[in-house]
Amino acid sequence: MTRFFISALLTVTMIAATASPASAQWANLKGKFVFDGPAPTPMKLAITKDVEVCGVHNPVDEDITVGPDGGLANVVIYVNKKDIKIHPDYEKTAGDKVIYDNKNCRFEPHVLAMRLSQTIVLKNSDPIGHNSNIQPPLDQGINPLLPPGGAAEHKFTINQRLMVPISCNIHGWMKGYVVIRDNPYFAVTGKDGTFEIKNLPVGEELEFQVLHEKAGYLVAKPDWLKGRFKMKIPAGGGDLGTVKVNPTLLMK
Repeated sequence: MTRFFISALLTVTMIAATASPASAQWANLKGKFVFDGPAPTPMKLAITKDVEVCGVHNPVDEDITVGPDGGLANVVIYVNKKDIKIHPDYEKTAGDKVIYDNKNCRFEPHVLAMRLSQTIVLKNSDPIGHNSNIQPPLDQGINPLLPPGGAAEHKFTINQRLMVPISCNIHGWMKGYVVIRDNPYFAVTGKDGTFEIKNLPVGEELEFQVLHEKAGYLVAKPDWLKGRFKMKIPAGGGDLGTVKVNPTLLMK
């Protein structure tokens, strides 16, 4: 019995010793972007077509979306590094289909981030027809007509550094953006301005790119040349803290 107990204890110790270094190889980066000033009042959009459907939703311009506590939504942050080590868990979603919906006469979500290996599904949840026009630089675009309940699939082939606009030619006020990256290390801030990128390689110097639709490269800090900064992710995880965005950066 004593021999069995010692053997079992040694096995558990060995498992713990091998598992601990592996888990220490990956950690998350989080942070929050805030609008450093009074929140602008969202501008109500002029509905010029299908008023009986679109008008009831009262769509507003989403180019600067600020939450109740000042959080700045739709800021994009991604790792700008070739041949980065990728956590094995990301393999589970590498071939996923990602839905970009025409819903309530707007694009949902306003900013969609996806991997190059994934398939975009352009969907129409409205009772009227739409189209979804995406023309990525140097890549084949798509502009399908989408009847009510319709959908179209597409695969991109070229990694994009900037946000790619999407529009509906039938309803000219509709606009959104697609972020197409060749690795899974990206995030889009939520309504409260927060983001988290999970399972980044620890100890490796990484360059991060920050974007916003109104600024392009978002130079939120003086040393962020073209919206880029470098950082090594510590074993316990990294935290950008609260990044204040000067409103003048978004007045282009």
